[in-house]
Amino acid sequence: MEIPEILAAAWQAYGDRRQLVAVEEISVSVSTNHVYRLKLSDGKEFIGKVSSYGSFVHFRQDHQRIQQWATLLETSGFRGFLARVATRNDGTAFVYKQGRRWVALYHKVPFYDFLPGRLNDTEIQALGKNLARFHRASLRAAGHLHPTWKSVGSDIGSLYDTLESSDWRRERGISSEQEYVLKGHCDAFLENAERLGYHEWPKLPILIDWNIGNFSVGYDATGFRFFSRWDYDWFRIEPRMFDFYFASRVVRDSGDQEVFSYTTGPLLEPRFIAFLRAYHARYPLSEAELLFLKEAYRFFILNYVVHAGEHFFRASLWHRLMQEALDEYLPSLQQLDLRPLVEAVLERPATMPPDPEPEEPV
Repeated sequence: MEIPEILAAAWQAYGDRRQLVAVEEISVSVSTNHVYRLKLSDGKEFIGKVSSYGSFVHFRQDHQRIQQWATLLETSGFRGFLARVATRNDGTAFVYKQGRRWVALYHKVPFYDFLPGRLNDTEIQALGKNLARFHRASLRAAGHLHPTWKSVGSDIGSLYDTLESSDWRRERGISSEQEYVLKGHCDAFLENAERLGYHEWPKLPILIDWNIGNFSVGYDATGFRFFSRWDYDWFRIEPRMFDFYFASRVVRDSGDQEVFSYTTGPLLEPRFIAFLRAYHARYPLSEAELLFLKEAYRFFILNYVVHAGEHFFRASLWHRLMQEALDEYLPSLQQLDLRPLVEAVLERPATMPPDPEPEEPV
């Protein structure tokens, strides 16, 4: 394909002596970002991502933190796991801005084995062990990372304010009754998170989206070990529990799905409990953290589907997910009780009452 002008300009700004001779688009079918394989004159390859979502300052800041994170992991058991962001001569992450679009370049990371569509018991155990080890290593790295401007509180506050716009609601088919319910979910997230002790938990770099197509593993006698990871679209610095909803989807009994939805079902499956037990054995979880999984799910639906879904999913997919969020995902939280999960993982009765839920409009 013809080299997009923005990629040619970004490569020139990067200042590498090798020539950019060809590109191949390798974007996944669900995302609005454009990802390319860049082929260089010496036969080597880079990966380039073109995005237009959000703020360039956030984009630049995220990639600065990701580069620092990857560097700090070099002294851990996850050396080379994260695909490295290309850097300038001074060691800072290279990002390029052209109008309302921006580019990040990544060193191509090798693949090894990919997980199957449906994991077996040994693989579920291995996933729990590996994510626990990765979170512990990332927590050590977090002490050397500056915070970012993004926070879950600011994202929820932004959605709450955006719901005031009648034009925004009309474009998304959100009725006045649904506006009331969505605002109630925003309030419920903030109130329940605070009640559970969210502000006391350590923050670490997390990736949220653990689809099996985003990382590779290396099988060994213990099951497998994480080998490489290359997708950073939902990177942020927050408590570890935001990574767990997608872990539940990886281990679910139905396996990977070509046509997917974001239901709460995987959070209640015995296979997810087995994953959590394996994780808990290496990086213990508290009752409050386990109960917070409900709020991590609520945040995911509110922020990544309702608030900004058009920036993360292709139009036809986003419209379906948006409607399902309003009709199914958020209403299902009224019945979601994670106390049995707490009892199964911690092997003792849960002591906290159910989370308060937003009221339905009269």
